[in-house]
Amino acid sequence: MSTALDPAGPLWDGTVSRLRAAGCVFAEDEAELLFATAEDAAALDAMIERRAGGLPIEHVVGWAAFAGLRVDVDAGVFVPRRRTEFLVEQAVALAGPGALCVDLCCGSGAAGAVLLSAVPGAEVYASDIEPAAVRCARRNIEPRSGRVFEGDLFAPLPAGLRGRVEVLVANVPYVPTEDIGLLPPEAREHEPLVALDGGADGLDVLRRVAAEAAGWLAPGGHMLVETSEQQAARAVEAVAGHGLAPRVITSDELYATVVVATRP
Repeated sequence: MSTALDPAGPLWDGTVSRLRAAGCVFAEDEAELLFATAEDAAALDAMIERRAGGLPIEHVVGWAAFAGLRVDVDAGVFVPRRRTEFLVEQAVALAGPGALCVDLCCGSGAAGAVLLSAVPGAEVYASDIEPAAVRCARRNIEPRSGRVFEGDLFAPLPAGLRGRVEVLVANVPYVPTEDIGLLPPEAREHEPLVALDGGADGLDVLRRVAAEAAGWLAPGGHMLVETSEQQAARAVEAVAGHGLAPRVITSDELYATVVVATRP
């Protein structure tokens, strides 16, 4: 921990106790993040109050650990999930050196940042419709030489990318509208609805991406989307109807389901 605060003293014990009292299941892990971030005891106290008030820990400290990177995450921006590391891991495996990649619905830009860090010479373009997400993604992607655009799905991307994209990552919202109320308060109250709500069956945005993807992918290029286990069969149908060859891969460890669709 790079902090002047003593992680072995009473301040540590008090922090863990306050986090537990607030209902934080992983109180010790969160205390470690807070101690690593807070400059002094006053800042720590303010952070604990914000966390106890329901703000996601990532919004409190301003960053999230994702696939080995420290990714900036501003308040009001979708927090990258650990299960999404599986999606990005598959994308990295499919991206050869110098690959042209697109990160749609990029949120904080976590996927794009990992592609730029893990794939030698990767060229990454990202987009999101949420202005707050775009501002955050620019801090995570552009210092690594990627580019971020504000707009709806493919619309803001340079037209010159059409037919050239080798890896398209689309971490689309896939929670059915009627299930939004079942999400934890952290997500429901502090993350943008547009990053969560996938429409009546959760697949509205995926269908929109699939409808255009073949026109952007290079021959042999891949589109990767995260979905739920229950939605996987319908997601495959939606993708296959647009000239792509889909397959489903899963991770039991991360409880993750990914559809990989390839342009013939």
